[in-house]
This record gives sequence, structure tokens and C-alpha cells, in this order.
Amino acid sequence: QVQLVESGGGLVQAGGSLRLSCAASGSTASINAMGWYRQAPGKQRELVAVMSSGGSTEYADSVKGRFTIFRDNAKITVDLQMNSLKPEDTAVYYCSAKWYSHPLYYDIWGQGTQVTVSS
Repeated sequence: QVQLVESGGGLVQAGGSLRLSCAASGSTASINAMGWYRQAPGKQRELVAVMSSGGSTEYADSVKGRFTIFRDNAKITVDLQMNSLKPEDTAVYYCSAKWYSHPLYYDIWGQGTQVTVSS
């Protein structure tokens, strides 16, 4: 099994920056992709950014140019640098990992961290 622990959420004014961090522990050798999702009140959880173990990335259109994902394969961490934050970025942000346990891949989630952007 794998556990994910997030940190770094909080309250920030529009235009400000925050950095989220996520550390994995447990059977981390079988982790493939790691990334971040978010869920705003009344909305479905959506992809924010993800990075494969090989370094390829995918971003939501709404955050391209503002958010950057960083991954440390040695420390098994994934960070999300969020700049130029907007009120619509307000959500609970979840760290995720794609974990392989033969013969299936499982989606592992952190507990979530609140990000609130005030206008």
C-alpha cells in the first residue's frame, strides 16, 4: 500500500502564490504517475496537473502558464507551484498516485488540502 500526505494549502489573495507538497510512503517502488486534482463545492473532481515517472506532464487548460508540477523520484514527492491565483482556483486539492499491484493499477489519494483564493 501507499500513503500520501499533503501540505501547503491556505488562504491567499488573488494574484498570489502557494506551493503544495505531497510525500508518498509505503510501497512507493510501484508508483507510476503522480499529480494533483481539485474539487470545488458542487463540482466534480478535476485534473490539475500530473507527471509520469518518465517526466511527461499534463495540465488542465485553466492552469497552464500559472501552475507548475515538480516531482522528485528519489524522495517520492510531488509539488504544485501555483502562481497568479484566481478566486476560481478555490477548491480542495488532492494529491494522487497511480500505484501498480499486479495485475491492476490503483488510484491512491491524499486527504486533501484546502486552497482559498480571495478576490
